[in-house]
Amino acid sequence: MKPPNLLLALSDAPRALTDAIFLKIATPLLRKLPPTQRPQSVMVIPGFLGDDRGNRPLVEFLQYLGHTAVGWGQGRNMGTQSFDEGGLRKSMASLIAAGNGKITLVGHSLGGIYAREIARSEPDSIEQVITLGSPFGRGRQNASHANRLYQRLNPQPDERGNEDTLATPPPVPTTAIYTKADGVVNWRTSVQAGSNHHVHNIEVLGSHIGLNVNAAVWYWIAKKLG
Repeated sequence: MKPPNLLLALSDAPRALTDAIFLKIATPLLRKLPPTQRPQSVMVIPGFLGDDRGNRPLVEFLQYLGHTAVGWGQGRNMGTQSFDEGGLRKSMASLIAAGNGKITLVGHSLGGIYAREIARSEPDSIEQVITLGSPFGRGRQNASHANRLYQRLNPQPDERGNEDTLATPPPVPTTAIYTKADGVVNWRTSVQAGSNHHVHNIEVLGSHIGLNVNAAVWYWIAKKLG
């Protein structure tokens, strides 16, 4: 599977700015969504090279709706070998204790892969997983423009899951939000297979980089959280 074409790749960052501008226009409408009747604990995990600052607007929006929402607290996401997995699980444990005994994980790109694998290993602690442009599908290794940089920063192979395992949805309700205009990863690797009623795919318009500041994405996350 090939990565996105050059036009999509070069335009992804400028289109992310457009996503952010449109979000500012749409935010007053999004804030008219009714407050949640079922508050949840939510952790938002950034994508490759992202951090909690980039996800702060989304976290604050979820807090506005009544959820207990936080970032991952691990600094910049440089890859699977550069973050403290024990520290992440400790942060999750405090959220789980503060909520209803479970936590929802929202992950942008690489962060969504983390979320799915945590849910696979600890399904009893996870309410649901929502991924934003996460390349978990088969062929992912050759389907991303970020793969070369990722491999340079993470030269050791990741033994936490093979391609078939990563492509299999975890045993919790899982929603994959993706855009066919993705300029970083081939959008086909961000779509879940299977007909299980817990497995959902939602297409939105927008860039890969800007999925965490995409008005449609915010709407669907709010709807999924309830």
